[in-house]
Amino acid sequence: MSTDEPEVMAVRHLDEQVVESEHVVSSQPPLYKVLLLNDDYTPMEFVVHVLQRFFGMDRERATVIMLKVHNEGVGLAGVYPRDIAETKVYQVLDFARSHQHPLQCVMEENR
Repeated sequence: MSTDEPEVMAVRHLDEQVVESEHVVSSQPPLYKVLLLNDDYTPMEFVVHVLQRFFGMDRERATVIMLKVHNEGVGLAGVYPRDIAETKVYQVLDFARSHQHPLQCVMEENR
């Protein structure tokens, strides 16, 4: 069932023969932006590699996002449900640390 469709719940009271229906709208879980932050030490090529490896971007798209991070201080890597966003942040931070880069990756609610 699509989460955009209202769910119909019916209640029947046998002693009174009353039938009630209630429309419940299922809301989407909040989504979170995964953001990469600029620093003065992480090589641009490493950021491109991270975007390709963990966010499934092709080289051209990853380069565009890397340049946004470099020029504007922050770049959007993707928007995900909370658990996936948390995992992406952890993976990027762990990978960067294992390669001795201070790359920062954070998440914030997508409003």
